[in-house]
Amino acid sequence: MSQFQLHDSQRRATVPFEPLDPGHVRVYYCGPTVYDVPHIGNLRAMLTADILIRLLRQLYPRVTFVRNITDVDDKITARAAANGEDIGSLTARTTAEFHAGLAAMNMVPPDIEPRATHNIGEMQAMIARLIKQGHAYEAEGHVLFAVASFASYGALSGRDPDELVAGARVEVAPYKRDPGDFVLWKPSTPEQPGWVSPWGRGRPGWHIECSAMAHRYLGESFDIHGGGSDLLFPHHENERAQSLCCFPHGKFANYWLHNAMLLVEGEKMSKSLGNFYTLSDVLDKGPVEALRLLLMSAQYRSVLNFTWSGLDEARKTMDRFYRALETAGPPDVSGRSVPQAFLDALCDDLNTPKAIAEMHVLATAALAGDQDAAADLKVAGEMLGLLTQEPAAWFRGGTAADGPSEAEIEALIAERLAARKAKDFVRADEIRAQLTDRGVTLEDGAGGTTWRRA
Repeated sequence: MSQFQLHDSQRRATVPFEPLDPGHVRVYYCGPTVYDVPHIGNLRAMLTADILIRLLRQLYPRVTFVRNITDVDDKITARAAANGEDIGSLTARTTAEFHAGLAAMNMVPPDIEPRATHNIGEMQAMIARLIKQGHAYEAEGHVLFAVASFASYGALSGRDPDELVAGARVEVAPYKRDPGDFVLWKPSTPEQPGWVSPWGRGRPGWHIECSAMAHRYLGESFDIHGGGSDLLFPHHENERAQSLCCFPHGKFANYWLHNAMLLVEGEKMSKSLGNFYTLSDVLDKGPVEALRLLLMSAQYRSVLNFTWSGLDEARKTMDRFYRALETAGPPDVSGRSVPQAFLDALCDDLNTPKAIAEMHVLATAALAGDQDAAADLKVAGEMLGLLTQEPAAWFRGGTAADGPSEAEIEALIAERLAARKAKDFVRADEIRAQLTDRGVTLEDGAGGTTWRRA
């Protein structure tokens, strides 16, 4: 079996992955705060998780994938008020949009998807335990984690606590013992969501949510905790601190995985810059598999620059892969293992660019008629969530921006056939030229006329 090497953020090195239980690998990933439609920046972390889980399931007999939904947060409350919308309606709608987007992207769903609002009791139990153990304290209706009580605070992000606080947004409050202390529980006004607790009606802080859900579904120790690099501090640092203090005999996460951020046309994505794109914005201009390929074109720890020209190039690459499958004939993939060179590439810290390069090698052989290479290409592609269609369906697919609709094309082909039967070859040639100009290629054969988008 290939040895999986993973870059662990805490060790700050790429190291062999050694599961706590080789028979059952457990992974926790930070999911969305559901107050807005998903954008393409959200997709990078979700796709990194997708590739990770696909690989782990290839290597190990059982994998449990937990990804949470944060459905109580001050951003949610503010957005609902701005919309004049009930909080429950907002979170239900945006959660459905998130699920629909990931399904459209052919993402592996989590085995367990806990919601914060369904785990308030678990959060309160952790907070009470932290208070009892001397790691948290009550102050003016709040409960705060005492950072000074945890000697290795900052070990995950690799900086000392003073530097961390100086470089981050921290809430300055007179009731804090230390500026870096963070909220576990806070009081709610009548207009804010709240739950009865030993410390008064209130709501949880963000960080305690993931610790409680990870503990409930994966235990005191699990294998991998993942998310975007923007979560490294303070969210993951604080999760680690409160979890290890609450359960000192556990490891919490044994490995930490963080993907780098996504740029759009070389700049940070921002509504003010006009480069803020939702998933539907992108899928209006290119197919899902092209977007998946583009997002995998850089290794997950490298900054990825999304461009429309890059999406076009990714689509051309997918054209090549599908052309290879078409040329070699329908591949027989029954019982076929994932190609070793391709698997080795993914085992090298999810090196998707190297894996894609291996697919190009297979495509070259398949284009020369090698059916074994075509079968290997199909298996490799499917492991990355690609090559899920028949070639004919891929080449007929497209978006509104790609030219005429399928119904319009079929109507023109029928008109061309009628013109040929009437020996009006001038009109038949005009129709062919018209479709060619609009990006549609006709191919006449013994079985009739077929078409593909160029």
